Amino acid sequence: MKLTILGSGCPSVDLERHGPSALIDCGKGAKILIDCGSGVTQRLLEHGVTGKEIDALLLTHLHSDHIVDLFQLIISSWHQGRSQPQKIYGPRGTQVYVDQLMKLWKPELEQRIAHEQRSSTKALEVEVTEIENGTEIKFGEMEIKAVEVMHEPVKHAFGFVFETKNEKAVISGDTKYCPTLIEAAKKADVLLHEVFIHDEMPVSVGLRTAKTLENVASYHTLDSVVGKVASEAKVRCLMLTHFAPPKFDREKLLSTVSTDFKGPVLIGEDLMTLDLERNSLSWKKMQISFGTHD
Repeated sequence: MKLTILGSGCPSVDLERHGPSALIDCGKGAKILIDCGSGVTQRLLEHGVTGKEIDALLLTHLHSDHIVDLFQLIISSWHQGRSQPQKIYGPRGTQVYVDQLMKLWKPELEQRIAHEQRSSTKALEVEVTEIENGTEIKFGEMEIKAVEVMHEPVKHAFGFVFETKNEKAVISGDTKYCPTLIEAAKKADVLLHEVFIHDEMPVSVGLRTAKTLENVASYHTLDSVVGKVASEAKVRCLMLTHFAPPKFDREKLLSTVSTDFKGPVLIGEDLMTLDLERNSLSWKKMQISFGTHD
């Protein structure tokens, strides 16, 4: 199993950190995209994967920064030669959202279909399955389980557990400290978890008030808390993503998180890949082996 961060950013636009998205790759029949943030199709292509190859898209929740490039994925996959419908698994409300999205673009799609006369329009069909807490999905040898997390006032937000015979990866989605997620992540090889870096988000006149910061912090996991989450879950490795803000003091963040979690802490970057089978990390020209498992 390989876990790749495609986008490690947040709603704030950043040139190095695109919108939240990740890829779980277990080979043929099990390339799973998680969330569809801004720039996801470009990041996929940089990683050497096209939308044509994606077997399913999982949506953690319906916040705009996690779904904004959904139509781009659909239309670009069609242009890349996809010959099967898009399979989307998401929380309650996903079907309505997809129906509205495709209705919005229907006039253009009809024009493109008639004018471009491509061999198939299957890629423009979308099959939605709405998930609940505990929903289980299987792709090849990989089993996926949806875990409801705490992102109120957003309803129906999920993290996901990915397991093969020998590997376990957990993706938090957007959540504050969540005992249910911690239990689901117990002894995972890697926990990919969001982080809100509170001290790096000062009050700014005309931009954010103290109340704004308080409210945003209330439904995310603070840098002072995420290490505790990993420690309580007894995961082998903590990988951080969905950084808010996208620019921050890296050494300070590592110091804060490592106070509570003594295992490897990875500051995630766009296109960083963790190979769980080989126990190695790659990013750009960097490659690191963590050695064999205990």
